[in-house]
Amino acid sequence: MKKIGDKLDLDFEVKVVRAGATSPELVTFASLLQGPTVVSIYMRNNTGSCDKQNDTLVEATAELSQRGYGIIGVSRDTAGSHQKYAAKKGISYTLVSDPDDLFARAADAIVEKSMYGKTYQGPLRSAWVLDASGTILAIIDKVNAKAHGEQVLAALEV
Repeated sequence: MKKIGDKLDLDFEVKVVRAGATSPELVTFASLLQGPTVVSIYMRNNTGSCDKQNDTLVEATAELSQRGYGIIGVSRDTAGSHQKYAAKKGISYTLVSDPDDLFARAADAIVEKSMYGKTYQGPLRSAWVLDASGTILAIIDKVNAKAHGEQVLAALEV
């Protein structure tokens, strides 16, 4: 896993859903970083823990914006799923469709997981605070879904 101070190579294309957009866009991940940004990795839309994780980020959005931070949510879901999810959950930040785990690979944050007795590789549920150049300012490597917004705000205090 990358460390604070490392710069991520974010020169890869992803589909994004932005608040108020009528259709997804294909952009480079690096172009999404307009300033300091929190990148929150979650597994799937419309699942218990992931919903809680995003709900707490929605609650923290105004505070993060006041502090000058953008927010990007990243999951394997399709851009179409993200559009419906953002409308349902009141998400105003950008959601990235990353079915190939490109961000997690850039952060060296692919981990072994297990479900129903089977193991597989997947992205670490985590959050990354990056500057506009992709340099890591802070890492939350153990997301508490019920208090993720608070975790992010606390990480910015350090």
